[in-house]
Amino acid sequence: MPRSIDVDALVGQVLAGQRTGIARAITLVESALPAHRPLARKLLAQLLPYAGNATRVGLTGVPGAGKSTFTDAMGCRLIDRGHKVAVLAVDPSSTRTGGSILGDRTRMGKLAESDSAYIRPSPSGGHLGGVARATREAMIIVEAAGYDTVIVETVGVGQSEVAVAGMVDTFLMLSLARSGDQLQGIKRGILELADVIAVNKADGDNAPAARLTARDLSIAMKLINDESSGRRTPVMTCSALTGDGLDDVWKAVEEHRAWIEETVGLARYRADQQIDWMWAQIESQVLDSLRSTQELRELGRALEEKVGASTESALDASVEFLTTWAEQVPGFQWE
Repeated sequence: MPRSIDVDALVGQVLAGQRTGIARAITLVESALPAHRPLARKLLAQLLPYAGNATRVGLTGVPGAGKSTFTDAMGCRLIDRGHKVAVLAVDPSSTRTGGSILGDRTRMGKLAESDSAYIRPSPSGGHLGGVARATREAMIIVEAAGYDTVIVETVGVGQSEVAVAGMVDTFLMLSLARSGDQLQGIKRGILELADVIAVNKADGDNAPAARLTARDLSIAMKLINDESSGRRTPVMTCSALTGDGLDDVWKAVEEHRAWIEETVGLARYRADQQIDWMWAQIESQVLDSLRSTQELRELGRALEEKVGASTESALDASVEFLTTWAEQVPGFQWE
């Protein structure tokens, strides 16, 4: 990226839907360089009024569930209906080179060729918070560029799912045909996050097993769902390969969004997400500041050794660390 960045020009390029401008804007907000953060904030402030109108869908599933093939098929289907689709692929293990997304792009071949689609990985910079920040800010950019459907795809079942669920309207989980006993391998926490569940690869000889899995998952969701919400997570089968069931899956996504509108309201729902994100950012920045000075880094290592050797308790060590940190913060009192 050039040393001199014309933010106003970049905003114009994004609003005009220029792909190179979109790419440069996302690269700017992903940058870890301190000099780029004020520019990124200025960029986002100017784009924010043009964002927020898209349907935001998070997509997760165990490796092999067919997420990329599903995204390719669903994305092309939506484009045929006149939509513009942006895919933000989250990979906490990825580096700035994009990690496994290079393989995913080959599995989204048809979608990647469309002028109405935009596919971008969200590098983590080595930690989950980086994934969440990069993805949230990239979402603002692609929405301002005119993409009315944003699919945030994760690589598997883990912490990234929690972060993604906190930034989308509907969290869609893909599962595979498997026996009831194997369903125990799916974490309850992930099932609790799911707004829609689809058992993929329900074609050919797999179809009967997929229907059985969908039935088992439906039973499981009856136990997990909060009855007071008045909504039960729908479970259905589909095949990204043949296209069977894809329309039903997207209808369920639209019905969930309508349910949000009727209950809390989409604006309030997203506002609550932003409030949670604000506190997450504050906590992240405070934690970073705790490790920002040489003195605190050395103290932290010394305390780790003491706690590891059982010569000091974790509670006493945390108090000692925070007391030292508080001495460096004007007006802050630690008790």
